[in-house]
Amino acid sequence: MGLAGKLFKGDRSIWIIFMFLCFVSLVEVYSATSTLAYKNVYFWTPIVRHAQFLFMGFAAVLLLHNIPSKFFSVAIILLPVSIFMLIITPFIGVSANEAHRWLSFMGIQFQPSEFAKLSCIVFVAFMLSRQERFTPDKAFWITAIGFILTCALIMPENLSTALLLGVVCYLMMIVGQAPLKKLVLLLTGILLFGGLMFAVIRFMPGDTVDKYLPNRVMTWKGRIDDFGKDKDENKFVLNNDNYQVNHAKIAIARGGILGKLPGRSVQRDFLPQAYSDFIYAIIIEEMGLIIGGLGVLMLYVILMFRVAIIARRCEKLFPKYLALGCGLLIVIQAFVNMAVAVNLIPVTGQPLPLISRGGTSTMLTCFYFGIILSVSRFSAGMGDGDENEDENESGESSEQAFPNVNRIGEKVTD
Repeated sequence: MGLAGKLFKGDRSIWIIFMFLCFVSLVEVYSATSTLAYKNVYFWTPIVRHAQFLFMGFAAVLLLHNIPSKFFSVAIILLPVSIFMLIITPFIGVSANEAHRWLSFMGIQFQPSEFAKLSCIVFVAFMLSRQERFTPDKAFWITAIGFILTCALIMPENLSTALLLGVVCYLMMIVGQAPLKKLVLLLTGILLFGGLMFAVIRFMPGDTVDKYLPNRVMTWKGRIDDFGKDKDENKFVLNNDNYQVNHAKIAIARGGILGKLPGRSVQRDFLPQAYSDFIYAIIIEEMGLIIGGLGVLMLYVILMFRVAIIARRCEKLFPKYLALGCGLLIVIQAFVNMAVAVNLIPVTGQPLPLISRGGTSTMLTCFYFGIILSVSRFSAGMGDGDENEDENESGESSEQAFPNVNRIGEKVTD
C-alpha cells in the first residue's frame, strides 16, 4: 500500500471531492478577496488566513477519519453547551452586519450556531439510533424538542441557519422511521407557525415592526418585500435594495459558457460578499457555466450520492444517521447558497460549504467531512479500517432493530 493509501483511508470518492472543493476555494477566495487585500498592509493576508483555516481543517479531517465512528456519540454533550452559548450571544456577542452571531474568547471569534448545528445533528442521530430504548412517543418528542429548541435560539439572529438545521433534522427523522402521524403533526405545526410569522413580517407596517419586534425582523421584511416586487423587464434599476443580487446576475452574465478565467472577475470589486455569500457568482464569472457552475454543483450532488451509499452499507444505526445528517447539511446549504446567487430565493447569509471564506464555517465543514470518512471506514467497511462494527449502540443490528427495512429504500422480501 502506498503512502496515499495509508494516509487517506475511507471512501476515496469523498476524499477526491474534498480535495477539489479545497482547490476551488483557494483559487476563488484568492481572486474574490481583492477588496480585502487592498485594505491590508500585506495583500497576501486574506488568502493566507483562509489557507491556514483550510490547512487546520485538513488536519482535523485526517484526525477525525481515524477515530471509530461510535465515539462521535460523545459529542451530544456539546448540545447543552451550544444552547448556553446561543442564549448568551445576543447579550455579550460581537455585533456585525446588524446581528449578534459571534462570540469572542481569548481574542478568537467563532459562531455558536455552527457548533449548535453539529451537536444537534449528533443528538438527533443518537436519539434515532436508540428509539427501541424509549416508548415511541417519548423518543419522538425528546428528539423534536431538542432540535426545535436549538433552531428557536438560532432563529432571532440567523433565520436561514435555523431553517436549514430544522429541515435537515426533520429529514433525518423521516429516514429514521419516526412515527408518520407525529411527523405530519409536527410539520403542520411548524408550517402554521411559519405562515403566521411570514404574514406578520410581510404585511405589518415597517414602523410597527421596527418598534415592537427584534432588529433582524426589519432585515427579513426588506428582503421578502424586495424579492416579491414586480420587476419591469424594460427598465433596470440598481439601488441599495437589489445591489448584491443584480451584481451577482451581472457576474453570471459576464461569465457565459466558458468564463473569463480565474483572476479576471470584475464584479468581485462590487459585490460586498464576493468571497462568501456570493462566491458562486464569481466562480461562474471566472470559470463559466459548464466548469464553474455545473462542475461545482455536481461535486455536491456526487457527495450526496456517496453519503447515501455509505449510509446504505452501515450495519449500525447511529453512524448511518450521523453520516446522512452531515451530508444533508453540507449539500442543502450548498444548494441554498447557489439558489441565492442566481436569485431563486431571497438573500440569506449561508456560505458555500468549504469554498466560501470563513473560519468557523470552514472548520466545521471539515469536521463533517471527517465524520463522514470515519463512518465510511469503520462502519461501512470502505477503506482499510481495522474496526468493523457488527452491532449498533443498542446492541442490535439495523436489521434487528427494524426488521421490515434491510437498507434505506429496500424492503425485505419473503
